[in-house]
Amino acid sequence: MHPSIMIHNKINSSLHITPIGVIHSPYSEKFAVPRQPALVSAGEGELQLLPPFNHANSVKGLEQFSHLWILFLFDRIDPNKWNLTVRPPRLGGNKAVGVFATRSPFRPNHIGLSAVELKDIIIDKQQVRLKLGSLDLVDGTPVIDIKPYLPYCDSYPQAEAGYAQSIPPQTLTVEFSPLAQQMLTEQQTDYPQLAELITQVIAQDPRPAYKKNHPDQHIYGITLYHFNIQWQVTHQHATVLTITTMKG
Repeated sequence: MHPSIMIHNKINSSLHITPIGVIHSPYSEKFAVPRQPALVSAGEGELQLLPPFNHANSVKGLEQFSHLWILFLFDRIDPNKWNLTVRPPRLGGNKAVGVFATRSPFRPNHIGLSAVELKDIIIDKQQVRLKLGSLDLVDGTPVIDIKPYLPYCDSYPQAEAGYAQSIPPQTLTVEFSPLAQQMLTEQQTDYPQLAELITQVIAQDPRPAYKKNHPDQHIYGITLYHFNIQWQVTHQHATVLTITTMKG
């Protein structure tokens, strides 16, 4: 279980936040995670509630809602690593804006917010698991709250969103080498969406902004589930070279 987290409020007294659950997702590391949940439809996961919150009463009535707000902690970020300005990838990493004008994880308080689809609620032997749709969360992320998504007040279709008004385009085409394709075939029964997941993650081009639109011979690696995927980019076209099972 994740320990309680101490937060200082404006009058210097302490507040304690206890994680109420933990995320299970395909993303074993930050590098592969999409910047927003809906960008990789194959990247589904679940939220497992922790004691004493893993009780059927805590989710009674939640089945009436199709989507949830998930409040979580960026627990893979150094608590001291933040700044007043951030260089968003959507601006090519070249223009700085205020940290509160971004969704960067490098924030004074490392709290994140995601709207996700609730696909099912599993209650079994005092275990409560929420099956979720597309996620943008690393496996093991601590969740600090769940709130139902309310379309009448949470959705503003005409809202202005500055530099992030539209969905970012998929910037890379993706193909699999014969060796990688062989591995996909072997894993088809247990991981039928693996090819789709890899394609969608790499198509978003998770490389650092300064690497994009420049010659790049580097071989990149991402981890999804327990697979290590190596890939390379040539002229905005990515080739998945190998897919291997991680040991341990």
